[in-house]
Amino acid sequence: MAGKSFEALPPDLAESPTVRGGVATPPAGVERGLAAVLADVVRAAQVSVDSHFFDELGADSMVMAQFCARVRKHADLPSVSMKDVYRNPTIRSLATALAASAPASPTAPTAAAPGARTAPAARTGSPAPPPVTVPPTGTPRYVLCGALQLLAFLGYSYLVAYVAARGYAWISAGSGVFDAYLRAVLFGAASFVSLSVLPILLKWILIGRWKPRQIRVWSLAYVRFWMVKTLIRSDPLVLFAGSPLYALYLKALGAKIGRRVVIFSRNVPVCTDLLAVGDGALIRKDSFFNGYRAQAGLIQTGTVTLGKDAVISEATVLDIDTSLGDAAQLGHASSLHSGQAVPDGEHWHGSPAQPTDADYQVVGAADCGAARRLFHSVLQLLTVLLVYLPLAIGAVGILLAAAPQLAAALEPGPSALTDWTFYGDVLAFSLVVFFGALPLGLLLLATVPRLLNRTITPGRVYPLYGFHYGVHRAITFLTNRRSLMRLFGDSSCIVHYLRCLGYDLSRIEQTGSNFGTEVKHETPYLSSVGSGTMVADGLSINNADFSSTSFRVSRTSIGAHNFLGNRIAYPTRGRTGDNCLLATKVMVPVDGEVREGVGLLGSPSFEIPRSVQRDSSFDGLKSEEQLRRRLPAKNRHNAATMAWYLVVRWLYFFLVTLLFSAAADLYAPFGAAAVALANVLVVLFTAVYYVLVERAVTACHPTDPLFCSIYDLRFWRRERYWKVPSETYLRMFDGTPFKSLIWRILGVRIGSRVFDDGCYLTERTMVTIGDGCTLNTGSVVQCHSQEDGTFKSDRSTLGSGCTLGVGAFVHYGVAIGDGAVLAPDSFLMKGEVLPHHAWWGGNPARQLRRGDGGEWR
Repeated sequence: MAGKSFEALPPDLAESPTVRGGVATPPAGVERGLAAVLADVVRAAQVSVDSHFFDELGADSMVMAQFCARVRKHADLPSVSMKDVYRNPTIRSLATALAASAPASPTAPTAAAPGARTAPAARTGSPAPPPVTVPPTGTPRYVLCGALQLLAFLGYSYLVAYVAARGYAWISAGSGVFDAYLRAVLFGAASFVSLSVLPILLKWILIGRWKPRQIRVWSLAYVRFWMVKTLIRSDPLVLFAGSPLYALYLKALGAKIGRRVVIFSRNVPVCTDLLAVGDGALIRKDSFFNGYRAQAGLIQTGTVTLGKDAVISEATVLDIDTSLGDAAQLGHASSLHSGQAVPDGEHWHGSPAQPTDADYQVVGAADCGAARRLFHSVLQLLTVLLVYLPLAIGAVGILLAAAPQLAAALEPGPSALTDWTFYGDVLAFSLVVFFGALPLGLLLLATVPRLLNRTITPGRVYPLYGFHYGVHRAITFLTNRRSLMRLFGDSSCIVHYLRCLGYDLSRIEQTGSNFGTEVKHETPYLSSVGSGTMVADGLSINNADFSSTSFRVSRTSIGAHNFLGNRIAYPTRGRTGDNCLLATKVMVPVDGEVREGVGLLGSPSFEIPRSVQRDSSFDGLKSEEQLRRRLPAKNRHNAATMAWYLVVRWLYFFLVTLLFSAAADLYAPFGAAAVALANVLVVLFTAVYYVLVERAVTACHPTDPLFCSIYDLRFWRRERYWKVPSETYLRMFDGTPFKSLIWRILGVRIGSRVFDDGCYLTERTMVTIGDGCTLNTGSVVQCHSQEDGTFKSDRSTLGSGCTLGVGAFVHYGVAIGDGAVLAPDSFLMKGEVLPHHAWWGGNPARQLRRGDGGEWR
């Protein structure tokens, strides 16, 4: 069983670290101890206390992570984090810094006075809190939870199918085009209102008002929690993020939302009664403020409070029991850990957040009164009800009219399933629609957004909810097509696609991997990326700034010969220039001098070496002579991968169309049950289909640890593994026992009763997860890294009972001990080893301490 595999944990996890206090060890003793450990790690007879770790000893982050782990095993040495290593890259400077930061004497934490400012945490301090002990959930309760979730899904599927079938039959009975259109509008409006109101009603019926509490996962109380969470996040009103309608929706769910509040994040808070947002507050996109977290087998709910005119920037995480005061600001790529409170008027950033002088509200106010907000909301609703919904219903009619056999399917008579013409019609229809949509979509993206862009002037402040705001949102929506980005990403085609959208890419230095498969922006026409820059996945170019009443678009420029890691939110005022390495989840600085020729890591960011010796192992392959030979070979392999991507998705589209066509044929004898069965079978078929696709890819080329060039055939096969299968279907199973089942089928060595609320595993066969682990929404375990032209991957292990917080990111070669906790929004760097029951957090992650206010920081 997967649960037994944790006997193979590295010996570093054999014991928990000893907590040390009191007077720091004399620097000389610390120097000798640290030097001895480092010499053993780098396999040298001895090392000088003045030798630079990276420049002179040739170490890299993986080697230094091993150094940190071994130091933590020595009770006579202070604990060392990767941040300490990067800031003090010699034994002498490191020992001096550790001695300076050590507490003079062990003191118990004291509670802060009400309203007092919480000071930034030091590196050392109190040990981790005692682990939360929850008795293991029995198999009967676990199975019962899954069964109830399945029954809830089946019941909801039948209800939707019954209403849809009866409604379409009523619309089809209309006489003439205008009558059919009116019926489509009425039915669409009734369906929209029902789907919008039903989650709200069920929330109040099943939960009432949310209160701070703990809910044991896989319990009956958890089933109610899951049902409400799933329904409110699938409500059509979620699509109105950034609109006053979205704030109104949260109000209906019990949130205390003030006037002029603007929320762009589609990560819908679940425990809405515990959310309070003051007048004029702003919450930017990709932020998490769930009002709950999962930890050690428990759902813990708590408050999130934002004061008047507070600002939450992009890609942030607010844990439970956090708050921002009036006019307070939280920078991008930052987080507040449980218990943290930003006082009135202060600006904080980092993970966990700390005070800063940077200003994250750079757009002035504009005239945006209640009448404008009301008119915008009404116009949005009318557009949906009078245009989008009738068009969607009409598309179904076009599908039925496209083939005579399909059109006759709803009529009583012989079954069309016995006629080969039926299958031929479905095949032809799927080919025309699927492959015809690709060139038409590219033509649309190359023309319509460009025309719309002519109406917006960069640098000019516009009020929200007007004509220019609508144009800007339309450009953002049209030009961020994930399917096309995935198709062209990780290939030479991506630069041409981005230029087609409007990116300024200067003089292209083609590498075949200039951009990954996940890149998004506010507007492509103000996105500039310098020559020779390579970007991994998850880049978000935030070239629009907002207030609660206005917005402004500005050019966002990324310098030449940069390398950008994963999950980076790049703001309009990013202060980085040429030849920079921006590490995974880095917080790009917005103040100070322009950084050039350096690496940046962490949140808040600090400088690290631009590159190390290991990462330059394959630089010779990037010469012009080598590129002329290797790049065409990579292009041919990537072209074949793109073809497989299209074929796999077309076949899926054909089979799903066939399934619903068969349901239409069986509607006459079986009624809405046939359509409901089709809805259920589509979910089951989607999971089975993409599991088989992924297993076929890995059967040919297993995902093993690699250290190679991006011009190595093994790396090209890994790109195929990332592109051809799909992962989006996995979201349907978040928070259910079925998610672990699918992970196991995909090759994850996973233990029993793992709670997965929305984790993403990049290489499934390289991950080991122990019994009873808790994986929060937005967390990632990524078993690889690409830096410039070098690709590295290794296995990662999560011990039994450990917890990954909301938005936490775990790199490759990591071992997390039993019962350990990784705090929200943390970045656990490659090669790190967490002892059993440790409590780590931050970006980069380190052992946390208890702050003056009792919070863990």
